[in-house]
Amino acid sequence: MSTLNWTEIFGQALDAAGVLIETQSAPTDNLSVWHIADRHWQKLAESAMTHQLRWSAGWAEQDDDRFIVHALFEKQGRYLHVRTSIDLNTPELPSQAGVYPAANRSERHTQDMFGIKFTGHPDNRPWTRHKAWDKHQYPLRKTFAVQGQPEAVTPPDMDYAFVKSHGAGTYEIPVGPVHAGIIEPGHFRFQAVGELILNLEERLGYVHKGIEKIAEGRTPESLARLAGRVSGDTTVSHAWAACMAMEQAANIRIPPRAALLRGILAERERVANHLGDIGAICNDVAFTFAQIQFSRLREDWLRTQAKVFGHRLLMDCVIPGGVKSDVSDTDCTALNADNLRLRKELSDIITTLDLNSSLEDRLYTAGFLSNDIAAGFGTVGYVGRASGQDFDVRRDAPYPPYDQVTVKVALENQGDIASRFWIRYKEIMASMKLIEQFMALLQPGEIAAAWRVPAAGSTGLGIVDGWRGEIVSFVAFGADNKISRFYPRDPSQLNWPALEKLVLNNIVPDFPVCNKSLNGSYSGNDL
Repeated sequence: MSTLNWTEIFGQALDAAGVLIETQSAPTDNLSVWHIADRHWQKLAESAMTHQLRWSAGWAEQDDDRFIVHALFEKQGRYLHVRTSIDLNTPELPSQAGVYPAANRSERHTQDMFGIKFTGHPDNRPWTRHKAWDKHQYPLRKTFAVQGQPEAVTPPDMDYAFVKSHGAGTYEIPVGPVHAGIIEPGHFRFQAVGELILNLEERLGYVHKGIEKIAEGRTPESLARLAGRVSGDTTVSHAWAACMAMEQAANIRIPPRAALLRGILAERERVANHLGDIGAICNDVAFTFAQIQFSRLREDWLRTQAKVFGHRLLMDCVIPGGVKSDVSDTDCTALNADNLRLRKELSDIITTLDLNSSLEDRLYTAGFLSNDIAAGFGTVGYVGRASGQDFDVRRDAPYPPYDQVTVKVALENQGDIASRFWIRYKEIMASMKLIEQFMALLQPGEIAAAWRVPAAGSTGLGIVDGWRGEIVSFVAFGADNKISRFYPRDPSQLNWPALEKLVLNNIVPDFPVCNKSLNGSYSGNDL
């Protein structure tokens, strides 16, 4: 007797509810693609919530006289990619945001970029536009020129309808978008009484780069370079996700050695960023000693990367079909020496941090994100795993080379800043072990597969686990090997809304360390 997987059970439930799956396919073992009628878009989301599917991503594309709207769901490491079509002249679709809070900002972005109205949306304020183009213009429509028609000076975005505070003793604190440090711009509007935070509202999108628009018409090699700049601290993983999508569209399997080298690059990227974050969290509560030590460790790590791979941050190391350069036995010796040195140093420094009662006092119980709220917002990566969300693409939907090893996933349930601190440390230790396993599996061979030009209309979906969590990239090809649509979903899009919840009932002076413990990417969010 055969056992049905959850997609088949879910499909039967939809059929019973009158939702017809018009077409379906399975490009990979972990992915199903369905097309449904637009009138069933919200009903599908309601059924998905009932069946405990996690909402992962949403985007749209224009195809001649229609828009195709996409949503991606996940459960137990298996993905369901659902599509529907709507008319170009009357672009309306029922909103899924009332069912899945994670879909809120994604639908608002699609509304601003395509002019698609999501009926019943709980918050239809503009999200991405910031007055950089006319409200009746939509940059991702094919008729919109890539250079646009910008005014000499973009009008100030002064009329965004922030939530207002009311009541005796309450007041508002506007922070940003320009900050005193070197972080990217983002506006945070607090309502507080005394020092206690009652509400926080984020306004992002100030560094909108037009990534999706300037991707159109690029070659695969050019798109890989662009993807690596969606968020500069995640260059390996974003490039990997984009290349995986393109390789799926072109029906290319990368060589085993190339996959192992990608794994080494991605895990080194994870270690470098976690080292920086641990130091920065400590620095935000005035424990400067830790910031200095972790900055030193990160710098040593980056210098090895520059020597072995040619770039401190590993830019442009991942290319369509594989990787740009190989490693020698001498390089592997240097990488192993890095691991040994870092383990030794961390054993001393972490012990010092663990015994520091004043540091403990600032991190434990602060910035609490409950398991239920983390699940409700679909949080991923260290933010989700610090609040009991036991999911990691590398383990649960493994792709080469992670399908050859056992991925140990760190998990915490306390949901506070301390949990997000210790998750990072545990991931560093697990990543170093993975790097060693990948190097031990290296065998002589090619580091890139020959490219095959995909047929016009071919699409692919790349899903990898970056250091912040699950990254999703959608790619569609037009004619002549050129990209017609690229959509990258950074983990920050799912994690940023959680910051508005985890700061509640904390004091205003603790906001910087709460924010750093989440460390969302402004650039990754602001495409």
